[in-house]
Amino acid sequence: MAQLSGISRSFVRAAMEAPFLTREEEHGLALRWRDNQDRAALDRLTTAHMRLVIAIAARFRNYGLPVSDLVQEGHVGLLEAAARFEPEREVRFSTYATWWIRASIQDFVLRNWSIVRGGTSSAQKALFFNLRRLRMRIALKAEGDPSVDIHAEIAAAVGVQKADVQAMETRLSGPDVSLNAPISDDESSGSSDRMDFFADPAPLPDEVVGEQIDGARRTEWLRSALTVLSERELRILRERRLSEEGETLEALGSKLGISKERVRQIESRALEKLRKALIERNPRFATSLS
Repeated sequence: MAQLSGISRSFVRAAMEAPFLTREEEHGLALRWRDNQDRAALDRLTTAHMRLVIAIAARFRNYGLPVSDLVQEGHVGLLEAAARFEPEREVRFSTYATWWIRASIQDFVLRNWSIVRGGTSSAQKALFFNLRRLRMRIALKAEGDPSVDIHAEIAAAVGVQKADVQAMETRLSGPDVSLNAPISDDESSGSSDRMDFFADPAPLPDEVVGEQIDGARRTEWLRSALTVLSERELRILRERRLSEEGETLEALGSKLGISKERVRQIESRALEKLRKALIERNPRFATSLS
């Protein structure tokens, strides 16, 4: 009874005192429920198997979840089994219901054991529920032999990758920790939350949008101001200032058939013209260009 501390004693006693059903009684009740939706037949069928639900739920009590919740989920599986049971197959209802009860409880444990959702494939479920048992069995079999790769042995036994075993072992090594939990238990020290150490260095969304809008405006202003330049001034600025690999004065002078000093003079004059045009079109540029 201590193992089922989350369940009332009266409930457990009622489940244990419920009469067993003979094969014929079980078959008749299953037919009445399937063919006539007889609620009384369903109640009697499920009540007789609640001890099975409690027994299976008790096997999962070490996952830190209330046993009462496990029993409730097991009862859901029991009802699912009753809805799907086919009496003509000559299989005892308890044999058929065991799978559904265990599957329902396992799904509940996987959903609630951690806020981080793990794998839901059959192999991942088998790894989650059998990792500790397999590790202990393989470790005892190896008897301290350092050449035995326990993770690889477990992966082969379950049918998953070795990396999956290592990841699952990490998940099972400790409980979830809230990012809002304080780093220290000392309230007088004004300890920071864990969240304080996960600051995102990226700009805020409004800053990103604002920069995009301002950048588009600046590009349009620049494109408009460039119209005041002559063709040669525009070519010099493009090759000297607006290209990824800025051309040298000497190389650009050779292309244009003028001296590098003349290129420098034209560039300087073009920049001044461009500056005045930008200020005339938008006075706010006067501050940023000064």
